[in-house]
Amino acid sequence: MAPLGVMSVNVNGVRAAARKGGIAWIGEQLRSGAVTVACLQEVRATDAQLHEVLAEEGLSDLFVASDESLRLGHSGVAMLSTLPLANVKTGVGPKEFTGTGRWVQGTIDTPSGPLTIASVYVFAGDIEKPVQQDKYKFLDSMTKWFKASQKKAAEGGGHFLACGDFNVGHTTLDIKNWKGNVGKAGFHEDERAYFDIWFDKVGVVDLGRKHAGEVEGPYTWWSMRGQAFDTNTGWRIDYHVSTTDLADKLIDIRIDKANSYAERWSDHAPITATFNL
Repeated sequence: MAPLGVMSVNVNGVRAAARKGGIAWIGEQLRSGAVTVACLQEVRATDAQLHEVLAEEGLSDLFVASDESLRLGHSGVAMLSTLPLANVKTGVGPKEFTGTGRWVQGTIDTPSGPLTIASVYVFAGDIEKPVQQDKYKFLDSMTKWFKASQKKAAEGGGHFLACGDFNVGHTTLDIKNWKGNVGKAGFHEDERAYFDIWFDKVGVVDLGRKHAGEVEGPYTWWSMRGQAFDTNTGWRIDYHVSTTDLADKLIDIRIDKANSYAERWSDHAPITATFNL
């Protein structure tokens, strides 16, 4: 068995990230073998524009799967892989989410069986607006997907990993200023209840928390405003969630936080989970 890395990062616009050196850095991680699959969120580009960026960065030979948003300049998820991606699917749940650019999945072959990976971008939500109901519907669909994946894995049908920007801090350990966010989107009790169901009842595993233990953070997002980055006043809203069989094969979780505010190319840090597969 050999280590296999799966990265996830909200790039905050793939073209902007490329201008700041972010896509070149992701390419280096893939070329070095440290990462086999990179999951991107908030691509904010058409498929054609995404492939144009990859070509400019010398990454055209990668296997790519994406779910672009029909709303130009918004959302969009993608997967970049050094291994072929089979059974590619986009979208999850109700048809109303088609064309929203929030879910793409593909399967790679590993020595320990097929591994299906999904790049996920959950709605940010707003308690005062209808989009909050879209967020709940999306989380409902994720619950159904996790249940089916856990059952399939238990029957020997292969591993499953969903990673991305889930836009929810699960517990008080996941948000530095949690008291000021009680009842708000991103830390509302109804959102957090979904995570309780996933981890306590469905049985899928929060790999970030499994690796870090019961400590504050480690955070993955910091506002671009004020001193949030410098004071580490962050949120842990980016997750790797896996079936229990895959969680048993976890070696490490690495968060590549920029060394300084000036070196940031996104408001999120890349997170890489490494497995012994």
